[in-house]
Amino acid sequence: MSNEQSAIRTTYFSIIGNTLLAIIKGLAGIFGNSYALIADAIESTTDIFASVLVLLGFKYAKRPADENHPYGHGKIEPLVTFAVVAFLVVSATVIAVESIENIQTPHKVPKAWTLIVLGVIIIWKEVSYQIVIRKSRTTNSSSLKADAWHHRSDAFTSIMAFIGISIAITFGKGYETADDWAALLASGFILYNSYLILRPALGEVMDEQIYDELIEQIRSRSLDVEGVLDTEKCFVRKSGMKFHIDLHAIVDGDISVKSGHDIAHDLLDHLRNEIPSLGHVLIHVEPFEE
Repeated sequence: MSNEQSAIRTTYFSIIGNTLLAIIKGLAGIFGNSYALIADAIESTTDIFASVLVLLGFKYAKRPADENHPYGHGKIEPLVTFAVVAFLVVSATVIAVESIENIQTPHKVPKAWTLIVLGVIIIWKEVSYQIVIRKSRTTNSSSLKADAWHHRSDAFTSIMAFIGISIAITFGKGYETADDWAALLASGFILYNSYLILRPALGEVMDEQIYDELIEQIRSRSLDVEGVLDTEKCFVRKSGMKFHIDLHAIVDGDISVKSGHDIAHDLLDHLRNEIPSLGHVLIHVEPFEE
């Protein structure tokens, strides 16, 4: 299975899971007198739209390179990540505003059974995070990583709701708003994670050189090719799930142009075979100098 297909399947998993959880949280929040759970449902609803956006991005990124996009359509990924972050910021803002309003409005203590619902949700969201974040690492997908952090932030808001409801139930009258304060605190956590997701996606758009491990791997594997004496410059830029590289390979300055050309092709084939995540590989041949 290709990275693209794997990422798409993982996104379907997120969409189905978030849809079920949004319904469960919403119903539990309404019948259990808990705004923290309703706030959780709001976030899960925005997660659904965010995951759908990620899915559409993956399908667009799968398009082959064409005349107008010789490097493919992978740059849509960080743009989708920006949109996912926007969904996170909106949901955090809605939760914060509604929490402040509910803190100022008298209401009933949440039902004790809502803690059981929250316990199950916390476990499920953390499992979902682990599944999706692992896939984001194997596929080199920034938007899938953003989707994974939706699951983690959801788990955190559920933990805060669990703590808030526990306080409200334990201490009773006068502590009814504890779960609202918990929801307000969770909104701050969501905003902080939005920045953590946004930063690497911005670096990807700006072609920031942050791939030192990959560069070291490319240099090391290049020396396995007969005729390559050393490497000089190596630039890497990410587009979707692929890494495009510009590499300067040093060869014997006395060989023919054709021999240098053949070495460059051997090097290109070797690197693509050894590092499947590479996309376009441009080899510039440099003569060896004492």
